[in-house]
Amino acid sequence: MTYTPVLPLSGYAGWTLLNRTMTAQTTAFNNSPEIKRDEDYFLAKIGTVKTADQLVNDRRLLKVALGAFGLDSDIDNKAFIKKVLTDGTVSSSALANRLSDKRYQQLSAAFGFDLGAPSTQLSDFGPKIVAAYKSREFESAVGDQDQDLRLALDAQREITSLANKSSSDATKWYTILGSTPLTTVFQKALGLPSSVGSLNLDQQLGIYQSKLNSVFGSGGISQFADPAKLDALVKKFLVRSQADQLINQSSGTSIALTLLQQSGAPNPLTVLGG
Repeated sequence: MTYTPVLPLSGYAGWTLLNRTMTAQTTAFNNSPEIKRDEDYFLAKIGTVKTADQLVNDRRLLKVALGAFGLDSDIDNKAFIKKVLTDGTVSSSALANRLSDKRYQQLSAAFGFDLGAPSTQLSDFGPKIVAAYKSREFESAVGDQDQDLRLALDAQREITSLANKSSSDATKWYTILGSTPLTTVFQKALGLPSSVGSLNLDQQLGIYQSKLNSVFGSGGISQFADPAKLDALVKKFLVRSQADQLINQSSGTSIALTLLQQSGAPNPLTVLGG
């Protein structure tokens, strides 16, 4: 049985509490029997894997490998994942390089099956993948209860990594726009409509940079290397998301009461003395 994260609060209050209890909660989660079994099996077996075919044909190994990159849902897409891994990332025509979701590129580059001696032969490879797997699995467990908190955890990890990279700001933005979770966080935090996603990438980039500049004083992603700025972004996302949920709930209640009144049924609030 896997440990279930304790999340008594939602929104930014829930985020604050989760961060305050993160060490204790992740320790309990990582020590749960299922996670320990996955960890022990992967560390014991990954060193024997030298080809993409060997990896995809061992479901237990593949579970951890995909989970480390948030690609759990591809566990049954063996032919697709094998192609991603076999092609590697060196060639511009490689499948992983042509996909908008850069998690596949990260997966393929990490394993390096196109490089002769794959990363699976390195002594520190197994522990690195397992650490990423446990982190992602904890986020997934959080998401089973509160999807907004999962998105916040994902943003905290991914945006910190992006902010500290030496690549151009445009490249960082295109990585964000290729990630549904990150796009969701920025879109909500900046108060942009979902219809922005229907525009071409260059138009989206201009809109996001302009809006970020108006809110944070800079349209660049590197600014989020500052933990305070990253927390401010996450806070805006969570506060706006919770506000939207409350508005939707309130609207739903109003509609229900209107329908009851139109049908001639008694108002439940009146019946209860409201």
